Amino acid sequence: MWYLLRRIGFAVLTLAVVCFFTFAIFFWLSPDPATLICGQTCTPDRIAAIREQLGVDRPFIEQFVTFVSGLFVGRTMQSGTSVIECAAPCLGYSFQTGQEVKVMMLDRFPTSLTLAIGACVLWLFFGVISGIIAALRQGTAIDSTIRIGSLLGIALPNYFVALLLQFILVVQLKILPFPQNVGFAENPVLWFQSFLMPWIVLALMYAAIYTRVTRSNVIDTLSENYVRTARAKGLRERVVVGKHALRPALTPLVTLVGMDFAALLGGALITETVFGLNGVGKMARDAIATNDQPVIMGFTLVAATLVVVANLVVDIIYSLLDPRVRTGANA
Repeated sequence: MWYLLRRIGFAVLTLAVVCFFTFAIFFWLSPDPATLICGQTCTPDRIAAIREQLGVDRPFIEQFVTFVSGLFVGRTMQSGTSVIECAAPCLGYSFQTGQEVKVMMLDRFPTSLTLAIGACVLWLFFGVISGIIAALRQGTAIDSTIRIGSLLGIALPNYFVALLLQFILVVQLKILPFPQNVGFAENPVLWFQSFLMPWIVLALMYAAIYTRVTRSNVIDTLSENYVRTARAKGLRERVVVGKHALRPALTPLVTLVGMDFAALLGGALITETVFGLNGVGKMARDAIATNDQPVIMGFTLVAATLVVVANLVVDIIYSLLDPRVRTGANA
């Protein structure tokens, strides 16, 4: 119980720090939003009126308290002569489109979720399997081939692989169509085809990392005393590896899976942009290009929250898999 409370307290503190520094960066380092909205030819009186309407003319602490309170209880915002009620959690409204940031993110989130789940399934399957094979064939040509392949997977940039796949599979071979933003219910086949290349691009890099981690963990585990004892008892190699070696070797991957999946839920900015998928990552990229501060800040906070929550969940799962974690925490 104390371990869980400590982890929750640490997660809350981390989110509070992220929230404060994110808001501070936008307050002191970002261009004046009133000037961006009104344009360079705007009169000083008009800029002052826009700043008052947006609430950016108030002191830093007052703006920060208003923003944080809006996350929990909502807030009232001014739009011209009308008053808008922004329900909690209120992330503000886009300077460019006037849409509520929360609604924008919820509309884009299913695309990022689909992308993250599909890529995660692929990289776990191929990464773990290839890592186990490389470890069991250590020093052979199979091991060397897998290691070289994983090195290439890590070294090749996502955007290069994405463009290469589009050129080969779409332009030259015409096996797949150009990715489109289509729903599963609307056209399941086209939906699958549109996500296949983005899944492969993301899975390639992560699978390469998981291959190397799995290989290293399995090799280390196979050299443990209890594994040698199991072999000395005459157990079959399949039983030794499957029952005694794989579980402790693969347990550390829980941490990697949780963090990587949470990061992808926050949007794969480059991949979504290259393939034109309307996910959270592409939304953030468009906001950065136009300096849409509420959208950028909302994206940053949501992405940080996903990572922190995933880290908390991973810590809890890890403590259940390995009780020594809880013992060490209470020691």
